[in-house]
Amino acid sequence: MKTLATIAFVGLAVQTLWPARAYAQSAENVALVINDASPASQQIGEYYAQKRGVPATNVIHIQAPTADEIAPSEFAAKIEGPIANALVKSDLQDRVLYIVLTKGVPVRIKGTVGQTGTIASVDSELTLLYRRLTGAPTPTAGPAPNPYFLNASAIAEAKPFSHAQYDIYLVTRLDAFTTEEALRLIDRGLAPIGGGKIVLDEKNTLFNRAGEDWLDEAAKRLTDMGRGEMVVIDRAAGAVRNVDNVLGYASWGSNDPENRVRQFGMHFVPGALAAEYVSTDARTFEAPPEDWIPTSDWNNKKTWYAGSPETLTGDIVREGATGVAGQVSEPFLGGTVRPQILFPAYVSGFNLAESFYLSIPAISWQTVVVGDPLCRPFPSKPQPARSLSPPVSQDTGLPQFISDRTVAVLKRQYQVATDAEAVLAVRAQARLGKGDREGAKAALTELVKSAPSSVAAQVRLADILNADGEYDAAIEHYRAVLRLQPTNVFSLNNLAYVLAVQKHQVAAAKELADEAIRLRPNDPSIADTAGWVAFLGGDYQRASRLLAQAVAGAGSNADTHLHAAFAYEAAGARAAALTELNAALKLNAAFDKREDVQALKKRLGGA
Repeated sequence: MKTLATIAFVGLAVQTLWPARAYAQSAENVALVINDASPASQQIGEYYAQKRGVPATNVIHIQAPTADEIAPSEFAAKIEGPIANALVKSDLQDRVLYIVLTKGVPVRIKGTVGQTGTIASVDSELTLLYRRLTGAPTPTAGPAPNPYFLNASAIAEAKPFSHAQYDIYLVTRLDAFTTEEALRLIDRGLAPIGGGKIVLDEKNTLFNRAGEDWLDEAAKRLTDMGRGEMVVIDRAAGAVRNVDNVLGYASWGSNDPENRVRQFGMHFVPGALAAEYVSTDARTFEAPPEDWIPTSDWNNKKTWYAGSPETLTGDIVREGATGVAGQVSEPFLGGTVRPQILFPAYVSGFNLAESFYLSIPAISWQTVVVGDPLCRPFPSKPQPARSLSPPVSQDTGLPQFISDRTVAVLKRQYQVATDAEAVLAVRAQARLGKGDREGAKAALTELVKSAPSSVAAQVRLADILNADGEYDAAIEHYRAVLRLQPTNVFSLNNLAYVLAVQKHQVAAAKELADEAIRLRPNDPSIADTAGWVAFLGGDYQRASRLLAQAVAGAGSNADTHLHAAFAYEAAGARAAALTELNAALKLNAAFDKREDVQALKKRLGGA
């Protein structure tokens, strides 16, 4: 099977003078994501787009599963990939600051638990999309530091969010137990009130006082800012209840024995924010039974709902909060929202998204932020137009900030000597993103001439030529890669495939495929190529063994199933061949139009 190694490209920006005007963040800076597989997502997204005036170019439609949890591969293919493509197509990489998800978009990416685990919220993982668009490495294991996190700095040092300084997106979602509650959430964010009480409810713990200290510090900071009249802090063991005009609420949720309730009696004003020290409160936005009560009793599964006994973020939204932060899985206390940053930032004029992300230490982790990112009850200082909507570079075809960042990344990755050479790589990627494949190939051809020892440039050009059916040129560049780097496994693999399938040079292909699988024995795409080369060479038993390995590791790849079907039939395993043929046709119905597939079906007695 062909394995196309992809690397993001960017480049240098032209020097442009901006008018000395200033602008506030607006719907122009929002990318709204609607899951067309969810009627709720469609209704909520359309309502928000109309109410906020989100430009049509900024509304991104996806087709994704609607369950709470999604596999990493599906997240990449059905959520992250389509969002990335839409941003690139409309040159929105820098202008968009906020990605807004809607009810019906999964909340959690399946993975392993623990401090170095791979489970994460969809929302938090999407914050790294900007960085990924530059080609920078973004490991998925464990949390990544949030560059916008204020940490111990004073609130006065916090800056409005833009890509002039920060290489992430701020991601929020419009979600609730019901569609109607999500629509009311939107309405509250559109008309926030700049005043009210901020309730800080401690549980009077005697040890591990970090969370309590943060609540104490929140009260102190607000008081020092001249906002002491807003503070309601309870340091006793009892819980705070029935407070009017609440603008902010923070507590331990169901981790406080006094908070084993669904409603806290907070009468939230429009624009109110809330956060809790709870591990799994955003695990689902499906409403529990009316008689369910949260606890912290992990030993009694009878108290659980949706895999946990703990408080649900949806209940705080139902109670009237406009912005809420929750967790899809265990973030550990150090990964939770810092109230001593959240509330002082909010009353200082930062919007909902900025206030939460200033107070969140980690991304690519567990946090979900619910609410309209633009909700802002208090006045703020406008930002320069340059920060909110930089121009597109004439050299690279990318907006300035992402162009500059990616030039630096690709200069290292492509191992080229000059910025001008990196610009060619960026130009190629930008044109490829716009569908201009000929322009991309022209830029890469120029780059290869200037920097013939750049393995990455040779690989990228070879892969595009191969995909476009220019096999002789692709072979030339794959061979150039192998002269520079004889153990480049993907070039060994791809060259083997094109030689065997397109040039019928099976003996030469087998030598390359054997070396590739020696280097990467457990890679299903490598096993697929080696197995198919073996099949074309008449070694049906070896082909069957390798393709069985490939199917086991790449169960959703239609080509792999089809290759296995041909190999099994040739080896006499008719039942297994029919199973694999059915699987291939289910994944790709277009196969049924191929003559060789029709002949295989006839030999197997139908499929």
